[in-house]
Formats: sequence, C-alpha cells, structure tokens
Amino acid sequence: MKRMRNAVVAILILLLTVASLQPIAGAETTENSAISKAELQRMYTEYLIGEGYKPEIDKDGDIVFKREGRSYIIIIKEKDPEFFQLILPNFWAIESEEERARVLVAADASNAKSKYSKIYTVKDNVWVSMELFVEKPDDFKQLFGRAMAALANGLTNFVSKMREK
Repeated sequence: MKRMRNAVVAILILLLTVASLQPIAGAETTENSAISKAELQRMYTEYLIGEGYKPEIDKDGDIVFKREGRSYIIIIKEKDPEFFQLILPNFWAIESEEERARVLVAADASNAKSKYSKIYTVKDNVWVSMELFVEKPDDFKQLFGRAMAALANGLTNFVSKMREK
C-alpha cells in the first residue's frame, strides 16, 4: 500500500511539473518570438500594401487600413506576436437605451452563429473583431482573407438581426 501511495505521489508531482512548463492559454509570450513592434508593423504594412491597401500606423502603433469605406485595425501586441487581432470599430452607433438592448440581443445572436468573429459594444458604438493564435507572426498572411470574411459574416449576422422587426 505504501509503495502504491508513493507511486501515486510521484506521478502527481511529475504531472504538476509538466503542467507548470506549459504556457497558459492567452498568456503573452516572447520566448519563441524575438520580434519587435517595428518589425510587426513593417510585416503587416508590407503585406497590406501588397494586397492593394494603404495602411497607416496610428498613435497607438496599430495598423489602420480602409476597405470599402470602412476603417479596420490590426492590433500590435509586441509581447504576444503570435496573437493576431483584426477589428472593425464603430460600425454601428447606439442612439438610445432601447437600441442598446436590441444591440445586445443582436450581438449575442451573431456571436452564437458566426465563426471567429466577436461583436461587442464600446461605449455607444458596436465593434466586431476576429482573434486567433498563429504559430509564427507571419502566418497571419495565410489567414487574412478568411479573417476579413469572418468579420464580414459577423457584421452581416448582426445587421440582419437588428433589422428584424
């Protein structure tokens, strides 16, 4: 019995040790990526220029570009370069508390129906974002088109729900 208890304790210690070595989901990491904010900005802007966009770096150091009259933002996370976040801010203004209640219902419906996109409120506006982890920072290139489509899908689902009577 004592040998069995010792074996169980040894296995638990081993499992806890291995678990402590694993990165926590969502934690910012820099161990595998030694890439600066300027390098991330350059990588995103060069890609966007190659795709026909005219990106700019905003006061926060994020990348802003326009598509079909709307301004999109790629958030720069120097401490977590494998995290890719694309945002379409302020696409719907909330003009009353009654409308806010409808917005929350529509956001919930869109979030439940849409892949990857998240609809949420920021003050009196509605935003949609898409977030994902990539193995290497430049892997976003393979996913960019689908990321834009995911934002459009979330937006469409939200607007459709808002237009329901």
